[in-house]
Parts: sequence; C-alpha cells; structure tokens
Amino acid sequence: MDPTAEDLCEMLIDARTRTIDLISDLSDEQLMGPRLEIVNPLLWEIGHLAWFQEMWMLRHAGGEGPILPDADSLYDSTRIPHDARWDLPLPSRHETLRYMQRVLDRVLERTRTRPGDGPEDYFRWLVLFHEDMHGEAFAYTRQTLGYPPPRPGTGDAAQMGRVAAGEAWRGDVEVPGGTLLLGSTPDCGFIFDNEKWAHPIEVRPFRIARAPVTNSEFAEFVEDGGYERREFWSEADWQWRERTAAEHPVYWQRDTGRRWLVRRYDRVGPLEPHLPVVHVNWFETEAYCRWAGRRLPTEAEWELAASGEATPDGECLSVRKRRYPWGDDPLTPDRANLDLRRIGCIPVNLLPAGDSPCGCRQMIGNVWEWTASAFLPFPGFSPDPYREYSEPWFGTHKVLRGGAFTTRSRLIRNSYRNFYAPDRRDVLAGFRTCGLEE
Repeated sequence: MDPTAEDLCEMLIDARTRTIDLISDLSDEQLMGPRLEIVNPLLWEIGHLAWFQEMWMLRHAGGEGPILPDADSLYDSTRIPHDARWDLPLPSRHETLRYMQRVLDRVLERTRTRPGDGPEDYFRWLVLFHEDMHGEAFAYTRQTLGYPPPRPGTGDAAQMGRVAAGEAWRGDVEVPGGTLLLGSTPDCGFIFDNEKWAHPIEVRPFRIARAPVTNSEFAEFVEDGGYERREFWSEADWQWRERTAAEHPVYWQRDTGRRWLVRRYDRVGPLEPHLPVVHVNWFETEAYCRWAGRRLPTEAEWELAASGEATPDGECLSVRKRRYPWGDDPLTPDRANLDLRRIGCIPVNLLPAGDSPCGCRQMIGNVWEWTASAFLPFPGFSPDPYREYSEPWFGTHKVLRGGAFTTRSRLIRNSYRNFYAPDRRDVLAGFRTCGLEE
C-alpha cells in the first residue's frame, strides 16, 4: 500500500524527532565543535536541514519566499566552502531550532493540504531521506569527535544492550552466475537518480563470504605487519598510508598488555572479536584483501548475492529481484540491525532470519560494505532536479551497499547505492570479501 499524505507527515516528524534527539544533549560549544575536514559544525548542519526542506518543498515546489532572508548565504552547501562554515554568522541554537520548526510546520501543512502528484512527491521524499542521511552523519560525527553515544532510536538503553554472544562465521557461499538487473525498477518507490534504471549485467559465478570481515580477522592483518608491508598496497593506497602514517584502524589502540582496545564515542573498551570491523576506508580494505588472497565484490556481485533467487538447476533468476535479502517482507529487528535500535554493531553470526537465498548474512544493516566498483552513472543517466546529489561525485567515489546500524529502514533496500570518497574512515563502513577466480 502506498503511503498516504498523513503517513509521510508522520515520517517527516519522526525524522525531525531523531535529529533533535541526536543533538539535544550537546552543549553550545559541542554544537560548533573543532574545525575538521571530515565533519560539519552541527549547529550549521541542523540549520542546513531546515534550509534544504524550505528550498525544495516550499520555494522550489511551492513558489514561496524564504522564511529567513539570509538563509541561502548561511546554509547552501553547494556554494559555501566547507572550511567557511565555522566562520558564518549563524543564528543561535534557539533561533536555529525555531527556524527548523517553522519550516517543518509549513512543509507538513503543504503535505496535508495538497494532493500528491509525481513532481511534488519527489520533493517530499527527497527532503525526508535527506534528513535521514544527516541523522546517520550526526551519529558518526559524535563518534569522530568523541562525544557521548547517542540514545537508541527505539526502546530503552538496557534492552538495546542485550545482544547474544558472538561467534566466528567464516566461510564462503557459492553464487551461480547469471543475468542480474543491476539497479532499481520503477516499482521500488522513491529512487535516487544514480540507481536509474535497472539494466542487465552478466555476472560470472563467484564465491563470497557469508559475513563481513570481523575485528579478529582484521587484527590478524594488522598483527602481520599489514600496514607496513608495501606489497599489499597499490600506489594510490600506499600514498594515503604514507601521508597518514596509519598503523591500524582509526579508533584502535593498545593497552599496556598489548591487547587491542577501541574507542566507541567517549568510551574505550576491549575490541570485540566477532563484530564487523568498522571505520576502515577503501584503501585499507584493498590492502587486507591482497594480504588475505581475496578481493572486494563488485556492486553487481554484491547485489546478486543479496537479491538473486535460484532456479532448480541453480541459475540465478533475472526476471525478479528481492527488495531485501530475505524477500519482500518488511524489515524487522530479527532480520536487520537498523534504525539505531542498538548503539553499535552486533556480532556477524546473528540475525539468520535476514539471510539471502545463497546464505549471506547481514547484507542489510549493521555496517555499510565497500565494493570494488567506482561510483559511476548507469546507462542513460539523467540527473534529477537535485542535481548535486550524484553527478558531482561520479568517478571520485566508491560504491557501498547494505546500510549500517544507524541507517533508517525506510531508506534501505538491496539496490540502494551509497558512495564515499575512498579515504573516508569516519563513516560506518566495513566490507566482505570474495574468493579469487581459480
């Protein structure tokens, strides 16, 4: 059943509630934070959310005038250089929250009083998912800056802390080759322009890991001198390694007994062996793969392993794709770790109800997964009205799939393409590997 206008209003309110929850406990000083290349000042970022809603829903789609006369000079991310955002004459915390509420009230009114149509629906979903994405960024910004962990999205913190014991979940599954319709189809609902449209891709048979690479597996690479051994790094990867002097994942550290610890938000604790390794960039995943005699999957291979169904003779179907690894049934907590229900990842062996047909676990939720694929347009690409979403990043970013524990369930599906620059270590990214062809 398609969402009604009231359903969409409830989602917009939910997204805003999540935004406020993610910043309400921070001081004014924390809302500005240090000037770093990989984060925004959170006070600027929440104002940008309101500006984005106003720009696309009220001014572009609705023909209204600006609520704040100088909003474009404060919050337009395409015109304001990143480093300049700390120097802007930003409204106070109270004034920013008031601006956010005024914009949301007008957006809700417009959504409730105007019938949905194709063009208007695009902007409604755009501003909703834009806020959802920033909610994920707020969560990993808190990690980057060493702020306290955010509150869980649902339930209470005690319930969220109960996670079954982890165990190793190694091994590969065989994925038969076939024709994959890579990308999204019109029946997927709102679709970003970089997923348009599904097109046939021939995929050879391959082997892919049942689960993402874990902390313990990645620690073996680190302990074997993986960061110092030039043979595991390409030229570009090694240039990053030399520039940063990285010796291990960004939040790892040793205790006096040489055991691995990891900082999670403002707390340091033991490295949990069966959680997926997270906060590793594309360069680090490539080096690990060379050390392990493995490789990253292409995004076509990843999507086929997540969504392909098999015929009785073992060939993957190309006529129908699953929305999720388990099928088309809704996302539930027993299938995927999403929506910030837990403040962090869970062991890679958990949630068997979310397995894909070929036996891959946790392809949706827990941790984003790097792929080998460059972020490029699909054949016949045409930018949507918000041109800056995809087009500026083609060729410079890498594709990730699957979602993390902070990702909103209403956003994610097998065909969703995320993308980041290959040097990003702050995002909630891990990876799974494929066997080399024999």
